[in-house]
Amino acid sequence: MTLESNVVSIRPLSKRNGLTLTWIGASAVMLGLGLFIVFPDLMAVGLVFFSLGAIALILGLAKVYEPETTISLDEQGLTYFHRRGKVFITWDNIQRVDIPRVTLGVDTIELSYLGIKFKHLNPILDNISLRLAAGLLTEQRPLLVTAASQQEDLATLETYLGAEFSPLVVEGDRYRGVLAMFGHRCVMLNTHLGYHLYIPHDSLDRDPKEFIKLLRQRIVQGMS
Repeated sequence: MTLESNVVSIRPLSKRNGLTLTWIGASAVMLGLGLFIVFPDLMAVGLVFFSLGAIALILGLAKVYEPETTISLDEQGLTYFHRRGKVFITWDNIQRVDIPRVTLGVDTIELSYLGIKFKHLNPILDNISLRLAAGLLTEQRPLLVTAASQQEDLATLETYLGAEFSPLVVEGDRYRGVLAMFGHRCVMLNTHLGYHLYIPHDSLDRDPKEFIKLLRQRIVQGMS
């Protein structure tokens, strides 16, 4: 975390050790290839190094290409940065922040996300990048299945998927294409899980409950 001129920047835990993992993965891949070529009798060992190295290399590169800052807090609001783009949320448009919870039998389970519920969806649809909206649609599929499972009826999921491709009208504004799909997704997740936007815990640099406390303080300050 950095604090400068009342701006808080969050550097994600998922970013750590990206270069190290990338170099280890690349070295293991090269070693595996070397064993294949120079020592054919050690093909099994080479395959192990190559396979594990490839996995480490992919994970390392994914970490490297994550943005340096995932969340920025200033006097106006919160900006969520993603490798596909960003979205800005004003403090006065945040109705609630918390950890989403679902019911599994008699147990209540916390999801590994920070949930943000908006007062109005229009400002989000008006400023989110199309690449980010499309990326979140893909990444949030597990949340979509979780939301549908709360109804214990797959018809809920089928009905939603059928409506996702239709235009969306929010407070008189009409959206089509990716923005309409993302808007439908936000509405569906809010209906069944209680929040519009979901930020993974590994995008944070501290315990989620501590970050939620900080956000709530900022919301109060921003609206005062």
